[in-house]
Amino acid sequence: MLTWLQRDSLSFPPLSKALREPNGLLAAGGDLSADRLIQAYRHGCFPWYQEGQPVLWWSPDPRTVLFPHELHISRSLLKVLRQARYQVTFDQAFAAVIQACAAPREYTDGTWITTDMQQAYLELHKRGIAHSVEVWRNGELVGGLYGLAMGQLFFGESMFSRADNASKVGFATLVEHLKTWNFVLIDCQMPTEHLHSFGARAITRADFSGYLKCHLDQPSNANWLF
Repeated sequence: MLTWLQRDSLSFPPLSKALREPNGLLAAGGDLSADRLIQAYRHGCFPWYQEGQPVLWWSPDPRTVLFPHELHISRSLLKVLRQARYQVTFDQAFAAVIQACAAPREYTDGTWITTDMQQAYLELHKRGIAHSVEVWRNGELVGGLYGLAMGQLFFGESMFSRADNASKVGFATLVEHLKTWNFVLIDCQMPTEHLHSFGARAITRADFSGYLKCHLDQPSNANWLF
């Protein structure tokens, strides 16, 4: 049975209650308040739904993650990075990045990054929890991504690209910084060829929960405004 969340409670059901089909659907309902979102990520789930649906909360098993020390950069991307054709910044244009991530893609007409979702993560950004990576070319925003940083863990949400390799440059730059900042894991949520090309791999939900318990409250030395 799917658990329906109440607006007056921030509690989530145990991850063991997540459905096998569809994989990882844990609960529905509630809202996108900043406090609930923080609790969701700490618990091991995240929101993902389409316009017109109730808020759906997911905890897939297995979980796709990337360990920063396992980052793989292809020769072609390494060449692009060395050419320095793009400039990368952090937390300089969060609203613009999330709006770009919400824009329609060639392969779909809809978006799961609804207006309510954008406002919710903007609030998390104001609280210093959600962060953006911007990729610029001649002063124009051509790529980027956003996600949440909690303890020594980064929870990736979405990325976009308007120029060749722009999002890859942004992601690779982020991972290299997370590595020096003592982050131990990047949550990629679901598998994609794009992420696997960087070295992302699957771990069990139980192992993912273990990383949450061990590293959510451990300090990092992150400096997002460098």
